[in-house]
Amino acid sequence: MGVAKVWRYSCGVLANTQKQHFFFSCWLWRRPISCTKVCGFMLFALGLISLFTGYVASNLELYSQRLAKGAWFYKQDGDAPIDIWKSRYSTSYYGCSERGPRFASAVNVRSSNGYLLIATSGGLNQQRTGITDAVVVARILNATLVVPELDHHSFWKDDSDFFDIFDVKWFISYLAKDVTVVKRVPEKVMRLMGKPPYTMRVPRKSEPEYYLDQVLPVLLKRRVLQLTKFDFRLANDLDEELQKLRCRVNYHALRFTKPIRNFGQKLVVRMRKMARRFVAVHLRFEPDMLAFSGCYYGGGDKERYELAEIRKRWATLPELIPDEERTRGRCPLTPHEVGLMLRALGFKNDTYLYVASGEVYGGEKTLQPLKELFPNFYTKEIVAGDELKPFLPYSSRLAAIDYVVCDESDVFVTNNNGNMAKILAGSRRYMGHKRTIRPNAKRLSALFQARNKMDWDTFSRKVKSCQSGFMGEPEEVRLGRGEFHEYPSSCICKTPFNHSNFTEKYNNHTPSANPSLLDSRYRYIRNSSDLDDKILQKLY
Repeated sequence: MGVAKVWRYSCGVLANTQKQHFFFSCWLWRRPISCTKVCGFMLFALGLISLFTGYVASNLELYSQRLAKGAWFYKQDGDAPIDIWKSRYSTSYYGCSERGPRFASAVNVRSSNGYLLIATSGGLNQQRTGITDAVVVARILNATLVVPELDHHSFWKDDSDFFDIFDVKWFISYLAKDVTVVKRVPEKVMRLMGKPPYTMRVPRKSEPEYYLDQVLPVLLKRRVLQLTKFDFRLANDLDEELQKLRCRVNYHALRFTKPIRNFGQKLVVRMRKMARRFVAVHLRFEPDMLAFSGCYYGGGDKERYELAEIRKRWATLPELIPDEERTRGRCPLTPHEVGLMLRALGFKNDTYLYVASGEVYGGEKTLQPLKELFPNFYTKEIVAGDELKPFLPYSSRLAAIDYVVCDESDVFVTNNNGNMAKILAGSRRYMGHKRTIRPNAKRLSALFQARNKMDWDTFSRKVKSCQSGFMGEPEEVRLGRGEFHEYPSSCICKTPFNHSNFTEKYNNHTPSANPSLLDSRYRYIRNSSDLDDKILQKLY
């Protein structure tokens, strides 16, 4: 019975009840009746009224719950079933980073406050965050940005330059309206200086005010300034227009070179020939990474000794208690634990995995449990074969190839919370909220330790409960929470709400195609003329 009908019916009953009460009162005047009967009748009438009003209230509550489920925002329910391959609600969101009408155009070289040089630090994705923030800092300082210098001296020891990994012409032209970018400082300016550029290092997470108060005066005086070890040197929370500029740099201007784009896309095509959809796993399990974490992974005295020796490279690292680090969720999942998590979430034994990783500590012995859980196990080395040889001497270019494949995968999973995991999570949110799974390590660690004390169904149910809120759903993180590179909230907009359309999609469980998602899937190949036309047709 509908709410309106129930409401009319209950009102009719109340009206009849009042009418009966009137006749009953008249009858009482004509004929005496005992007090007990009067009280009993009154209690009966009150019960009748309560019965129908309660029924109306319960129906109203039920109806409101149904409306809430059809609302355009989504709050994750730990007990509700979830599609492990894609988010049903992603079509309600799209990436939006267009510059606002009041965001002034970039100044030309002559009008700028000087030349800003940037020396990045770390691996490819750590450097990517530095490049992104460098553009924003140049905008804040009203400076001309010189194409950033990549790190050649870190652990990875890759001598690749910016133009070896990123499309320099595209980078300069795409940002032309935001910041003036040049390939190098003019020789005339360098001769007038008569000495190398002045260098300085700013504190981490510095606010825009710091750059205006402390860096700008130096730039105005020296005309050429280099900021060294530039990684995470800009605050997380900025003005919305500056946040949107971050997104334009990270998700649009920083395009890989054509050889990297084409090769990465070629691997994607080969994966899709084997399976209609696949899962990409970013597996950080290198010896140095494990040593830095201070965790223990079950390898006995041999592991403790080897990781302790590697840990001596960092003299400033504090002493850590492995069990406490694991309890706090600071230890990356082992390959076996990644496999258990995926199987518990519902990925079947025949799922195809593309594993992006460097040197895995323990080698094949460490990977074997994951391969037993997912026999369709592939890496860039397996998929590419000898074609990978030109890239092998360059760790950053190999990382870029893995980035392309992981970004194009149907599901992206990580065993860690490192830079690549964060950057890719942000990109996949911006480009259509493709399913991105990050482990809730804090809760999963206790569950993995106790997995032999429960049956598989119980373990699976608990894993799903642990991962609620860690599956890449649009509304998982509140605005302003988390690192911006991972949660680019200022650059994600909600589509206009149409309740009838949404309810129909919700009931049918068949969301319509998302233009942002389609754009994401093919953004690497639109300018990749080297790919065969037949391959492109298959992709489309």
